Formats: sequence, structure tokens, C-alpha cells
Amino acid sequence: MVFTSRKSESAVKKALEAALESYAGKPVGVMVRSLAEMQAVLSDNPFPKAPANRTVAVFLDQPPPADTFKAVKGRKDEQIGLGRREIYIHYGDGMGQSKLVIPAAKAGTARNMNTVAALAKMASEL
Repeated sequence: MVFTSRKSESAVKKALEAALESYAGKPVGVMVRSLAEMQAVLSDNPFPKAPANRTVAVFLDQPPPADTFKAVKGRKDEQIGLGRREIYIHYGDGMGQSKLVIPAAKAGTARNMNTVAALAKMASEL
């Protein structure tokens, strides 16, 4: 979802989560990012030469914990990088066969870099 608001990130998040819970009948988490933050996710991508459809940013509410790398399980050829409030993953062989488990990413939502770029472009045109 792309929109403009004069409210704070926390106010927008709270309002969206309340509306979604009312609609769905259960809690629904929301991640909110500004245009500048979405552009930073793109520019901070530690795997810029990797195919955008095989590289994801997992959006989190908070910065990734310091022990993120230690807790990773099932890693094969995936590359992992940490961002401000993101975990970047490049799936060398694609996501389909990956057994990668990153506990810190459990509460996040992943978007591939093509989608991140499209969302940033849409936001820049508002």
C-alpha cells in the first residue's frame, strides 16, 4: 500500500493495524516506511549485482538483533546482510528449495528488490 500522511509512523501503524484487525477479526501486523526509507533500502542493498528477483528485504519493526547471524539455520548458498530495520537475503538458487530459517525475520515481511523498487517509484509519484 502506498499513501501519504502527515501522521507519525507510529500513529499510521496503529490506525492501519486497528482497521485491519476490525476487518479481519484478528491482529494483522503492518510495516510502515517513508519514501526516503524505501529508497535507502534500495541503496543499502548489500547485493546490488545479484538478480533483484532473488534478493529480498525482510522488513522489521526494529533493527535486526545483534545475534541475527548466530541464530541462522539451514543456510546453504544464501547470502545474508543486515540493514537499518531490514534483513537482506540473496537466494542464490532461488527461494523455492531454500531451507533457510532466520528467527529474527519471523515477525517481518519480505519483498524482493523488484517490488521494493516499484513501491519506491510509486511513492515518489504521489
